[in-house]
Amino acid sequence: MKEVTINANDAGQRLDKFLTKYLANMPQSMLYKSLRKNCVRVNGAHIRDGKYMLRAGDVLRLYLKDEFFEPQSGFAAGNSDIDVVYEDENIILINKESGIVVHSDDNGTEDTLLGRMQSYLYKKGEYNPENEHSFAPAFANRLDRNTSGIIIGAKNAAALRIINEKIRSREIKKLYLCVADGRMEGSGTLTAYLERGEKKVSVTDTLTANSKNIKTKYTVIASLGGKSLVEVELETGRTHQIRAQLAHIGHPLSGDKKYGSRSGGKMKLTSYKLRFDFRSDAGILNYLSGREFQIEADFSSTFLTQNS
Repeated sequence: MKEVTINANDAGQRLDKFLTKYLANMPQSMLYKSLRKNCVRVNGAHIRDGKYMLRAGDVLRLYLKDEFFEPQSGFAAGNSDIDVVYEDENIILINKESGIVVHSDDNGTEDTLLGRMQSYLYKKGEYNPENEHSFAPAFANRLDRNTSGIIIGAKNAAALRIINEKIRSREIKKLYLCVADGRMEGSGTLTAYLERGEKKVSVTDTLTANSKNIKTKYTVIASLGGKSLVEVELETGRTHQIRAQLAHIGHPLSGDKKYGSRSGGKMKLTSYKLRFDFRSDAGILNYLSGREFQIEADFSSTFLTQNS
């Protein structure tokens, strides 16, 4: 038998979701069978319904084999080199450099931005995995390996839930700067459909069985020397959306060979501005409403001189 006291980061989630993370070695089918067989007690009462919402202070007694409580892997602090744009007790905004992966990939990359953030917070004394049952600091959004710029990290479970919800309801605005091939003019909104493939995505003007709608706003800042400096705002957030949608209209990102660019050099795409545009209650993050954070895109200030 194992006794677990629910803390603030465990609270506010369903019992079955918590157990899935806490009992990582247990198959899902066995987990739900254990619930049905009254192997789980909450505050002394048998709970069969996995939808039970956990509250801070709840005491769980789990009548399960010891093998299911063995941790799958331990946390070891490593590289903590990050460029912090802003942080408080709930969130951390990091300026991700191009070339770093956010999460572990199929190549087994160990040096990830997530690992760096968790190591940074561990060394500051703000994260101790030994005190957590189901939560670890996490990112609410992600950026491709070759995309740089602001990414949002959550230090606690409540902040992560709120940020995820605000992103879904489009109450957090994310703006990008990029350099595209060819001469673009003016501003507008691009709409199309995106379908994921094994190595890349494809964009079409008509809906297909496996495609999803995409919507991208753009404003051309300058067009010189056969290239354009463009500000982009995502209305939807699909994989490779900016890269594939601009390529679809004949203006791939400069240097983006995967999506058809014939220009040399590295792809230039930066998430340079973030605005918290809350229209509804944001709980513990209400203080962020109306705040905007911006970084300097390393290529924007030199664009005019390089292409004049």
